Amino acid sequence: MDGMLGGRSAVVTGAASGIGRAIARTFAEQGADVVVADVRDDPREDGAKTHERIEEETDAHAVFVQCDVSDPAAVTAAVDTAVDEFGGIDVMVNNAGIVGPTAPVTDIDPDAYQRLLDINLNGVFFGSQAAARRMREDDGGSIVNVSSIAGIQGYSDLSPYCASKGGIRLLTYSLAAELGADGIRVNAIHPGVIETAMTTEDVPTIGTESGEQMRQSIPLGRFGTPDDIADTALYLASDLASYVTGESIIVDGGMVNTA
Repeated sequence: MDGMLGGRSAVVTGAASGIGRAIARTFAEQGADVVVADVRDDPREDGAKTHERIEEETDAHAVFVQCDVSDPAAVTAAVDTAVDEFGGIDVMVNNAGIVGPTAPVTDIDPDAYQRLLDINLNGVFFGSQAAARRMREDDGGSIVNVSSIAGIQGYSDLSPYCASKGGIRLLTYSLAAELGADGIRVNAIHPGVIETAMTTEDVPTIGTESGEQMRQSIPLGRFGTPDDIADTALYLASDLASYVTGESIIVDGGMVNTA
């Protein structure tokens, strides 16, 4: 199969909607068969389910697996599905995540804090662990962890989210050091403000007055799209990044490093 990922297979968590959906579709367009792993199969956007759309619009194959990334057995099952359906796993994208409590640290409920860590940080650990076990048996692979600019710098009233995303960054570096000898590359993407249901509904930013002020501070003058992140994930998953591991790529239109 033609494309930058022709003949390869990938697991993408949180792939029913948003950034994960864009990554799964981009991978399929570039030749990869994809396991769409998510707690739900209906997209939060309008349109067909991700795996159905891939089957209809590309030459690649896709299957949906219900997956709660906070459950190690569920993540392992998603990886096993790639092996059973497509013959192996070449790329693991740990994308699933939530925003969680947005409040002063003194007001945050411990259960809500723990739930966010279970999904955002532990889910990346379990996904990387399951993928590494399989990739070690083959010829290596690429693990791409989706963090955030909140994993680079801290933001007020977002301490749990920042803690989880900062943890992903250092976990990525640690795994890159550990797994490099096995031919497994591990890298992180740090999105800025991306136009998804998370930034328009869960924590409304885009379309608000404060969001417009934020947009004006971005050197490129716009918010990001899920495709911006998908293209970066494609690079990290492909042979173009064959000598890239233990790296953080900030995709935010220049917001953080020019502030």
